[in-house]
Order: sequence, then structure tokens, then C-alpha cells
Amino acid sequence: MKKFIIIISVILLVLLTLDWLYFYEGVYFSFGKEKPVEYFMKVDGEEIYMKKGDTFEPFGIKGVNLGSGLPGEWATSFAIDKETYLRWFTYIQEMGANTIRVYTIQNDTFYNAFYDYNVNNPDPLYIIHGVWVNDYVQNSHRDAFSEDFYDTFLTDSKIMVDVIHGNRKLNPGKVNSAGSGTYKKDISQWVIGYILGIEWDDMTVAYTDDLYRGKEGYNSYQGKYMYTSEDATPFETMLTMVGDKVIEYETTRYGTQRLVAFSNWPTTDPFEYPELIKNFFMKCARVDTEHIKTTDKFLTGQFASYHVYPYYPYYLSFAEDWSVFGLESKEAFRDELGRINAYRAYLQMLNNHHSMPVVISEFGVSTGRGMAQVDKDTGRNQGNTSEQAQGQALVACWEDIKITGCNGGCVFTWQDEWFKRTWNTMHSIRLDRTAYWSDYQTNEQYFGLLSFDPGEEESVCYVDGDVSEWTKEDKVVTGDVELSVKYDEKFMYFLVKKEDLDFENETLYIPIDTTQKSGSNYCENFGIKFDRDADFVIVIDGKDNSRILVQERYDALRSTYSKDIYKFDTYLKYNIPDKNSPKFVTVELILRTAIALSPETKETVAESYETGTLLYGNANPKSENFNSLADFITNGDYIEIKLPWQIMNFADPSKMQIHDDYYDGNYGIKHITIKKMYLGVGTGDKRIPLSEMKLKGWGNKVTYHERLKSSYYIMQDLWKEGD
Repeated sequence: MKKFIIIISVILLVLLTLDWLYFYEGVYFSFGKEKPVEYFMKVDGEEIYMKKGDTFEPFGIKGVNLGSGLPGEWATSFAIDKETYLRWFTYIQEMGANTIRVYTIQNDTFYNAFYDYNVNNPDPLYIIHGVWVNDYVQNSHRDAFSEDFYDTFLTDSKIMVDVIHGNRKLNPGKVNSAGSGTYKKDISQWVIGYILGIEWDDMTVAYTDDLYRGKEGYNSYQGKYMYTSEDATPFETMLTMVGDKVIEYETTRYGTQRLVAFSNWPTTDPFEYPELIKNFFMKCARVDTEHIKTTDKFLTGQFASYHVYPYYPYYLSFAEDWSVFGLESKEAFRDELGRINAYRAYLQMLNNHHSMPVVISEFGVSTGRGMAQVDKDTGRNQGNTSEQAQGQALVACWEDIKITGCNGGCVFTWQDEWFKRTWNTMHSIRLDRTAYWSDYQTNEQYFGLLSFDPGEEESVCYVDGDVSEWTKEDKVVTGDVELSVKYDEKFMYFLVKKEDLDFENETLYIPIDTTQKSGSNYCENFGIKFDRDADFVIVIDGKDNSRILVQERYDALRSTYSKDIYKFDTYLKYNIPDKNSPKFVTVELILRTAIALSPETKETVAESYETGTLLYGNANPKSENFNSLADFITNGDYIEIKLPWQIMNFADPSKMQIHDDYYDGNYGIKHITIKKMYLGVGTGDKRIPLSEMKLKGWGNKVTYHERLKSSYYIMQDLWKEGD
């Protein structure tokens, strides 16, 4: 009996070891016999083809990028459940898309859902699968041949191959920025290709190329499936090595091949620019996949993948002569409205440069209220775009993509992402809490076609003039002019009531006091007084002249960007505003542009725009005249207003944390928690009293419901027509 137990134990140990080696470590044995290679995608010239029956037919990618985030969850939690995936796949296909792109290995739930959605679907969805490179590794190591970079990149790519073949088990943390689970569903029959890597850091590319330039073994590579041309750089050589070994792994182990691309974007595009442009944009690196060649053994082929947005990086707008880029004159890219379409011109440059298909694997615009960059040509800005305008911009981008001969693209992105950050607002918020509230000022959160609106079924308030949702419990100020207030994960809402309101001819003021460390009981801008120090004043002055102002000491833009915008250091003693300064200033955001101070100097001043301006309109998605950017509306004696939290210097409303005083020993933005604020309302003809309103955060318990944006239906009309 004892011998029997030992034998069984040994057998179990062997089986567990084999299971671990095979499914967790990817160990397999090749006995030298090559399997016949199967494939259903291929490249011919600058076209992508898909096998239909016994023939290959042209396949244009109409794709959507799919992230892994949900409200109240970080992307790395991979918290999306199967039911949600199945619902989203239906929405995506009903929009007319044929492809979903994912950036990294998801939890096994995604693959199980995708398999179940497709297995009995005569018209399946397809996937372009990505491999993520850890941001820390890329931005700290700089050397793309280092073990943490190259070895990890290659290992993760091979694991991704196992995952799509349903042949892997992953523990959490095994792969950087990836999911985990037991992957048993083989979805490879619907994976049309891979995009390896991410938006490359230009300093990493430049450092790698400089470090290994001229060194043997780093400037050329000859593989079985991929090899470098004579002009390849060390970084391109690294990409070739990874691509070749990934193709070899899938060919040898699974007997299949599919399309391969390497991620790229304008920052590391393959073009040589004039010195002025290179200096202004600090353009220091190039990655050119034309230097990566394929052998006859790679039966499918490669395509060129680029993330290209209409507002970034704006290289061509700084060039007078476009012929140096192989383009016709600027006039050839002028539209019927007289606007120069630099986006179309840039796409034309890409397509002209490449001998392989070009796929614009990211394009989009944000419906966020805040804006970070302006497309001065066609108005397709990074933010401050309504849902209707987002749809129109996406259609225009798609037309540019098709007209320039690209082989399709992928809209960025499917769903809004609360956890995201943007460079021009990240100083104002707690970056470790972004998943727990919807920051309408951070444009990066709102590229989606699917919105997550606060509230389990509907939001607590819609700014549409219908006041039936307001109750007496919401009232904060009573008297000749009344003020009610409520809030949710995205906005603070205000309802003003004034008998015989003459909206066109009278001005109303709403002072707000959040911090006790600064503020003023007098606003010199309008000569109005308050009974306590106020930090903000909402000014309702007709449809076109309403805004929120901030007391100058509490101006977040000045605290962070005074040198860039105003050309002085606000932290020098003689530049610090007084705690009780009566001056109130506009609320502004910095833009990723710069203008010269004078033609004679290269010194530049950063540009900003007023984000505190209030837009009149109907913000109810169910209304025919819905405008997602609308801030306020009137109805008889009532005015409804909504303000995003960040515009009032809330760093984390889920915990009711606001900005501390910037100058009292902090030298920048720190945070304090408040339990109440004070608000008032009046016409300014007498001192305005402020009343207390208690505040309570919601912590990590967010509520939300899904809503397809107006842009979804606009894209549906486009793609369902077969474009």
C-alpha cells in the first residue's frame, strides 16, 4: 500500500510539473518536423486580403480599440465581466465595425466571451492583438536590448501567441500590464494580426540607436522570416529580431501565421524634417518598418501601424514647402471651406512612404470638456468637442484615411475611461484616485463611443430646464433668490430660482467658498460683496457672457505654469497674490502649443484658453437639441447649471479633497479634505450671504450606467452604408 501511494504521488508530481512547464512556462518540444502552415490573412502590395472559401478577398479594417477599464476600477484590474463583453461585441458589430483591437493580454473572461460570441456567428468579429511594453521599462532603461526590455518583450509576445491559441495559464503579474487566468478557448481563427509594442518613447529609440550604432550584431539581422535592410537602425534591428522569433514560435508550435505590425506614431515616424520643425518639436528619433523585410517563408506579410490624430503633432503646419515631403502644394489639401487639411496630407505622406498596407490603428477626438490641443486647420481638437461634433470629426478622419489609400483604421476608443490622466490637468488631481470619479476636464477620459454616466439608471440631474428632479432637500439658500445644489460622480449641479427673472437683462452671481485658507469677501471685477470670503464666483450674464471666475491666489494654472504662460515665477515673494486679494481671474487650461514672443526671438510663450466660460444649451441626452458640452440653461424663473468638479479645484471629490493653499509652505498643489462648503446667490445690489452645505464623498463605491454617444450612431450610419 505504501509503495502504491508513493507511485501515485510521483505520477501526480510529474503530471503537475508537466502541466506547470507546458501551460505556465510555455515549454514545448519540437521534433523537427515542420507542420504545413495555415493562414487566412495575407498582404499583397498595399492591400490586406482575407480568405473567403477558396479565394482571398480585399479586407478593409473597420476597427475599434477596446480598453479594459470600468468606472471604479483600474485598467489593470481587468474587471469587465463576460455579460458586458457580449453586450459590447453586439454594439460594436451593430455599428458596422469588423475588428476589435486590444493592446495587451486580457483576463481569460475576454477570450471566453469572444469565443462564445463568434463560434456560431456566420459574420464574426476579428481581433488585432497587441503586446504591451511596460512604461517603466521603456522610460527608465532606455536601452531596447537590455534584458528587461528585449527579453521581456519577446517572452510576452510568445505568451500572447499561446493565449490566442487557448494554450496557456497565467498567474497575476506574470506579464506586465496584462490579465491572468486559464486560457482554454482557441480564438486564433479570428485573430487577423499582431501589433507588437506601444508608442515608442523617442528618447529610448534615440539612445538605443546611438549606443549601438556601428556595433556588430546590433545593426543587422537575418532571420528565417524577417531580416533587416542595409539602412536599419539598432532599434529597428531589435524589432526585426522580436518579430522574426514570434513568427517562428507560432509557425513551429501551431503551424499558423498571421499579419504582423510594429506600433508607431508621429513622434518616431520615419520622416526627415527641416531643422526648425525638429528643434521646435524636439524630434530626435525615427522608426521605419520599410527597413524590416520579410522572406518567402512568411506567407502572410506585414503592415504599417500608426496612431495618428488630427491635432497631433502638427508638423506640417510649421512647414511652408510641402514638396520636401513628396506632397503637392498646400492648395491640393484645401477643402471646400478653404481650410488646409494637414491631417490628410500627413496620412498621404505615410501611405506614399510605405510599400506595405498602412493601418491607422488609432484615430479619434475627445468629448471631454477640457481641451489640451487645438487643430487650427479643421477644428478636430483634443477635447471640448460635443458628441455630435465627435461623430462628425470621426467621419472626416475616416474619409481622410480612405482617400489617402490607407487600409482602414481603428477608432480610439470604445468606452470612456475614468482612470485616465492628461498632461494639462494631472497636476490638479489625485492621480491615485482618478478611477473613482468622472473628471470632465480631463479630455483623455472621454474618447469613447460609449459613455459611463453617473447613477445606476439615470443621473441625479440633467441640465435641461426641467426642474421636477429638484426637491426641497436640495435647497441651500432661501430668500428673494433661491439656490439648490446636488452632486454626483461627475458634476455639481445648481438650480437658481428668481421671481420675474429677466435673464437677458440682469446678472446673477453665485459666490462659492471651499477653502478657509484664502478668498475674498469683495470681488473688484464687478464691485460685489459677500458676507464671507469666496474662492469662486459663477457669473450668469446672458447666453454668451457667463463664466466661473477664481480668486487669483487660488488660480491653479498660475500655481503650475506661471513661467510658461506669464514669464514670471509666481513663488517669488513679490509675485505671490495676497490671501484676500479682491481680484478674480478667468479659469484657464494650458494648451500643447506655443507662440513666439516676437519674430526676432526664439523664446516662446505657452498658450492657454478660458475653460471657465459657460456654454448655454440642453445637456439632456434624450433631448432633440442635446449638446453634451452645455453648462447651463434657463426655463422661466429657473436657471440650471452644472460644473465639473475640477474646475472648482477639487482634486478628488470622492473623498471631498480640494487644493490646499499653493503658497503657504506648499510651493505647488497639495490636498486637504473638507466636510462643507458655502454658497450664495444674488444680483450684486447688496452684500450676498453664503449658506453652509455639508459634503460627503462616496469613496470607492461609484454608480454608473452605460449610454451610447451620439457619435456612435453617426459612425453606424457611415459604416453600415458599407464605407
